[in-house]
Amino acid sequence: MSGKIRACYVCQRNGRLTCRRTRLGEPCLRTYPLECVDLLRRARIAFQAGRTLKEDFRLAQLEAVVRMLEEHECDFVDALGRDLHKPRFETVVFELIMVKNEALHAISNLKKWMEPQSVEKNLSTSLDECLVISEPLGVVFIMGTWCSPVQMCLVPLVGAIAAGNCALISPSEYAVHTAEVLHRLIPFYLDNECFHVILAGISDLPEIVELKFDHVFFTGNREDGSRIAVAAARTLTPVTLILGGKNPCYVDQHCDIATTVQRIAWARFHNAGQSIMAPSYILCHTDVKARLVQALKCCLMQFYGPDPRESRSFGRMVNLEIFNRTRELLWRSGKVVVGGQVMEAEKYIAPTVLTEVAESDPIMHQEVFGPVLPILAVNDVDEAIAFINKQEKPLCVYAYSTDNKVISRLRSETSSGSFCSNDCIFQSLMVALPFGGVGACGMGSFHGRYSFDTFSHRKACLLRGTWFECVTYLRYPPYEDRNLSLMTWACTLSQKSQGWCQIM
Repeated sequence: MSGKIRACYVCQRNGRLTCRRTRLGEPCLRTYPLECVDLLRRARIAFQAGRTLKEDFRLAQLEAVVRMLEEHECDFVDALGRDLHKPRFETVVFELIMVKNEALHAISNLKKWMEPQSVEKNLSTSLDECLVISEPLGVVFIMGTWCSPVQMCLVPLVGAIAAGNCALISPSEYAVHTAEVLHRLIPFYLDNECFHVILAGISDLPEIVELKFDHVFFTGNREDGSRIAVAAARTLTPVTLILGGKNPCYVDQHCDIATTVQRIAWARFHNAGQSIMAPSYILCHTDVKARLVQALKCCLMQFYGPDPRESRSFGRMVNLEIFNRTRELLWRSGKVVVGGQVMEAEKYIAPTVLTEVAESDPIMHQEVFGPVLPILAVNDVDEAIAFINKQEKPLCVYAYSTDNKVISRLRSETSSGSFCSNDCIFQSLMVALPFGGVGACGMGSFHGRYSFDTFSHRKACLLRGTWFECVTYLRYPPYEDRNLSLMTWACTLSQKSQGWCQIM
């Protein structure tokens, strides 16, 4: 039995009137800053003891992540169903398989990633070793978002494990059942000294960040991300921020409307529109707007039937706060041409398409985590590019066209965290591509090798001998014009060859 009940002693001590327990009589699951201090201390002791350094340890932890997901698939499906009404298909494919792919990719490539990388030498280091060594950072703090609560916690964790770090993981409090599953399962599969799950509210996170970690990884909205960045700056802690925003999607007059509509509708309305990677609005060429709207109506009927509320393939808002915010934006913007029905008791908002949307409408100025898709008309690709460039840099830019020149222009003349043509979201799911933000939508990236690099320090190492002292003595005082002339001459020769501009 879950729900709010009279506060336990720990909650009362922390000034709370109520707490959340999974069953009557169990201790409160919320983790408070004082407890985080102890967990951080334990993780630091484990890291300093060298527990995570060996390849065998890292491989064992990565294999345990895969085993946890395989052995408890039903637990995750149930938890995400309770949190988001998420269909089993979406949970398995876009949460569990995503994480397993990341872990298996890391397992296959870990030995190569951990090897020192040789770099180009110059004249004076031709007999030396010049290496870049990837060192683990230490103890990192990973904060996931409720939109993809398993993926956005465990994919960064895979990178942290592969790089040899200890970690504290904070699932979103909004996805309460998923957070509790992670809190329960991770201690059974991962090393109990190196990896800890904490359950904290978003308001608690800045205080926890200030405890001083070696890296902070946050996924969420810009407002919360800004607070995390400020808290991290107080202790000079480096951060990776994957933040939401407004992701534009341009639909050209030269495109396959049927395929375009299916891909956009899936991307916008899966998980009931709760995704930081989904297209936020369509910039549609005026010549195809009417056909696009009609095709969207038919597509949504095909996807979810005449009443999406009855569809097992359509989700719900995660809580009333997100529901009310989305409903308010829907009611204050544009004209509803598809959907628009809401039911507060179920946190249900129907897949909704808006037209006659003005640039000044509220829905064009706030992040939308819900199944609402505004359509704005533009006269050509130039107008679309100008519109995109007037806004903050987005996390994703999408473009649909059979004209390669149009695709090339949108890719090269706009700036965004990622770009995808003739599809949506998939560029953010590939282990071979980095995914991250630029400008107001964040900093840093992750996935595959890029996650490993995010949680590593790339240390420059020069292992020198003493063989070239007959040349390097030129750098020592007393400085003489003859020595300077020789070094200048040598540098001139080096620049004409392979860019070796030093003989020091």
